[in-house]
Amino acid sequence: MTELKRVAILGSTGSIGTQALEVIGQHPDRFAVSLLTAQNNADLLIEQAGIFRPAEVVIGNESLKDKVVSALNPLGIRVYSGEEALVNIIGQSNADTVLTALVGYSGLLPTLEAIRTGKQIALANKETMVVAGELVSALAAENQVPIYPVDSEHSAIFQCLIGEENNPVEKIILTASGGPFRGKKREFLASVTKAQALRHPNWSMGAKITIDSATLMNKGLEVIEARWLFGLSASQIDVVVHPQSIIHSMVQFNDGSIKAQLGLPDMRLPIQYALSFPERLPSAFPRFDFLKFPSFTFEAPDKETFQCLSLAYEAMNKGGNLPCIVNAANEIAVAAFLEDKIGFLDIPEVIEKSIQRIAFIQNPTLQDYVDTDKETRAQALEIAGNRICWT
Repeated sequence: MTELKRVAILGSTGSIGTQALEVIGQHPDRFAVSLLTAQNNADLLIEQAGIFRPAEVVIGNESLKDKVVSALNPLGIRVYSGEEALVNIIGQSNADTVLTALVGYSGLLPTLEAIRTGKQIALANKETMVVAGELVSALAAENQVPIYPVDSEHSAIFQCLIGEENNPVEKIILTASGGPFRGKKREFLASVTKAQALRHPNWSMGAKITIDSATLMNKGLEVIEARWLFGLSASQIDVVVHPQSIIHSMVQFNDGSIKAQLGLPDMRLPIQYALSFPERLPSAFPRFDFLKFPSFTFEAPDKETFQCLSLAYEAMNKGGNLPCIVNAANEIAVAAFLEDKIGFLDIPEVIEKSIQRIAFIQNPTLQDYVDTDKETRAQALEIAGNRICWT
């Protein structure tokens, strides 16, 4: 009998978290849930805990703790609240694997704690590697902790590299759908609405990542993440727009051969692979049919129109705390756009102005990252709030 793998899901009420629980629910003989966390969605957290019966849950919003306690204490489930509690509980948890599905910078400290305590990481929080990739990679190596990527693109690269450990990689090619505004120019983008930006053509995702996909910042963050996950230089990472979203990414080796990973755009596939690696578990997910996709197309990303991708490449090339600055400013800018406080084209402008205001640190410590994130958010809020003309 196969021993159950104990899984902690950080961000269980979000898009990745709910799909991860769906995967786990289909394999009750392989997985058990040890910890669930959420920030504000107490009702769904309570429902999930009632079904999967983790030993512990964490609700980030401390004002909701009493509600969660009253619902889950009768089930013998321990309830904690707050960011500090989340980090502490991860260190104490008996989880074998921690699925980090938190949004944005909030995933960094919990992921570091999971690595320090020797837990495998299934990483769906790209910002962890964007903000402090060098630090995270070094800590994982020191503790011999594997990091299994959950993003569809990085999962594709990871799968293409299996069995190729001794073969040099010439470059990787990350694919992008192009988002809802593929082919549009700045004149069009100046007046797009939040509702338009949230209509992704292929993927169903949370609001923040959907806006990032529309600006191409999501692809920029993935470029930085790939640099650390796979130990590559900036010159070895290309991006190509592939509107069909069937080829999830590719690896080109030094003999010119290219391996690609294909499949329908379904996040449950990379989630399941990250949780079950090195085994491929059976699934009832829909299968890809080549006859329904008679052609694949590819085009170069428009970095001039979608400036966020260029800003991400600049951050990767310069390194230091610049990716941390870009990430924090982007999170504030996207939140402001979702609140109808700035226009779509203001997002890269907020990021650029934040870069100009925050001091660059070539070799940052963890405290430098924490301070940079805090300072950048304050500056970005000021920039976003002082718009002369909001669209």
